[in-house]
Amino acid sequence: MKVLVTGAAGFIGFHTSKALLGRGDTVVGLDNLNDYYDPTLKEARLAQLVPLPGFEFARLDLGDRAGLEALFRAHRFDRVVNLAAQAGVRYSLINPHAYIDVNIVGFMNVLECCRHNGIAHCVFASSSSVYGSNTAMPFEVSQNVDHPLSLYAATKKANELMAHTYAHLYRLPMTGLRFFTVYGPWGRPDMSMFIFTSKILKGEPIDVFNNGKHARDFTYIDDIVEGVVRTLDKVAEPDPAWDSASPDPATSTAPYRIYNIGNNNPVELMYFIAQIERATGRKAILNMLPMQPGDVERTYAGVDALVEAVGFKPATPIEEGIDRFVRWYRDFYKVN
Repeated sequence: MKVLVTGAAGFIGFHTSKALLGRGDTVVGLDNLNDYYDPTLKEARLAQLVPLPGFEFARLDLGDRAGLEALFRAHRFDRVVNLAAQAGVRYSLINPHAYIDVNIVGFMNVLECCRHNGIAHCVFASSSSVYGSNTAMPFEVSQNVDHPLSLYAATKKANELMAHTYAHLYRLPMTGLRFFTVYGPWGRPDMSMFIFTSKILKGEPIDVFNNGKHARDFTYIDDIVEGVVRTLDKVAEPDPAWDSASPDPATSTAPYRIYNIGNNNPVELMYFIAQIERATGRKAILNMLPMQPGDVERTYAGVDALVEAVGFKPATPIEEGIDRFVRWYRDFYKVN
């Protein structure tokens, strides 16, 4: 297949592109290489992709409607994986307009291009953040998610609604994936795994929010990518059992599906830090802080729908994943 991967120089987009190329697909990777975090890391990821057979890079912003339309016309994509987004819960408190520009307007442009170019299936990134103030654990795709706690979460919920509308109106197959705290080699510098490892190795204190009482369903990057690729191959279809009197938010009479991709095993933050200490051989200096606005205390993915649909359940142990990340970090940044 010829697949468009947006956000290809980003963490998940980079790994997804490699996986698709590795199985013989042709990939056009789109990215604007913005400076939300260190562009040199994005460029280093891209440098790994460019030499690979079947890869082509398009430096483009999703907000560039004319440019995106021209790209679709030129390439005649079979399928689309939309991973480009303005990420980060806390940053959405500082620069909310970026989330509307990229996650809403940019996604709208993607949907319109898919609609007018006969795309057979579009898989898009949602987030565990959409569960907001829900407390029933584990989080299930059948739950109501109408109470987001950050603008970032609200834009991801909006993406799901927009996707359903296009699936309904134009029979465009759409699958949304709610990612749960992704980590691993080549990860984002604004994520806790990266921040904690960097500061622990430098002997700097780390900020521990909610006094360390958080728990996250940390999901290793290889598991995320496996889920992305498997769902891309399983084109969303209408659910014949969908009941308008008792509607399931994760399916529809339209070709639309929502899945969680998480490790199905929440890890306490203090255990997470202890494992980084073990892997680095250094003790962390802890700066205990209260809960931050927009944060949720606990995430826990119910993955039965994913297992039933594509026969895959993420399972990389947190200890193994942290070891792999720390080895990559030491090698990439030349840290002893």
